[in-house]
Amino acid sequence: MSDQRPNPAKSRPRSTGHTPVHNVIARIQSTYKTLGPTSRLIADFILSQPDAVMRMSVTELSEQTGSSQGSVVNFCQNLGLSGFQQLKLSLAQAVVQPVQYIQEDLARTDDVETICRKMFHAGIQALRDSMSVLDPKSVAAAVEAIRKAKRIEIYGIGSSAPIAEDAHYRMLRIGLDAKAVTDSHIQAISASRTGPDVAVLTISHTGSTHETVVATQLAKEAGATTIALTNYARSPIQSHADVTLFTMARETMFRTEAMTSRIAQLCVIDTLIAALALADYERATTTLRETFDVLSLKRF
Repeated sequence: MSDQRPNPAKSRPRSTGHTPVHNVIARIQSTYKTLGPTSRLIADFILSQPDAVMRMSVTELSEQTGSSQGSVVNFCQNLGLSGFQQLKLSLAQAVVQPVQYIQEDLARTDDVETICRKMFHAGIQALRDSMSVLDPKSVAAAVEAIRKAKRIEIYGIGSSAPIAEDAHYRMLRIGLDAKAVTDSHIQAISASRTGPDVAVLTISHTGSTHETVVATQLAKEAGATTIALTNYARSPIQSHADVTLFTMARETMFRTEAMTSRIAQLCVIDTLIAALALADYERATTTLRETFDVLSLKRF
């Protein structure tokens, strides 16, 4: 029994060696919706019996889940791990030092104090987890693509639209020729009219929103360099992205993608803008100073 879906092992930055990663349970949970049948069986077993998996060999886990040893190894690598041994070490760390609030969802009876604690903890965890999967090499590649471009287009629909607008504003502040496109029809038209001198940044938590996937595909086909900011390694948008920047934000019944993912996305955008500004320090600081003077006219 094996998955028939493409293997995205190269899509997520992979850890080397056997150093445990602190968020392996969250990684499994955040990618669960995108897993194939065999990978879901492996994920279900690991999530339900992490203690048992810690004491198993790769052969034993494959027998317990009715999968091949190769499927188990691929599952680990798709999480960004080097292999099964690193998975076991990471599970051991999670069992010994569990982060309880990862599992906390809002309850109907929660008071305001509890809501504050849970929401702030969710945001903190989303940032920690996202930092662990954001590949600096991918950020550097995105910076290079944007710096080479004569024009930058930023796509976002729904809850991603405000993030696109924020990225647009921040790029303008450091002197980049950027525009945000948040209407699906205009996205399609604009994307089809890009070219090799354009960089496109698409923001999509799921990576499977039809409008933004199509716009990114059109931009890539037109010759633009495409950058995707998404939460899931196995998503349609990735096949049309030259560079992928990952977040990791866990959704629950009340903490939807528009909440914790937004915090992680904004932090990645801030990272990208900071790297762009430092890469062209003189121009960025001069433009920031000039735009500050312009904006001062808006204040009393």
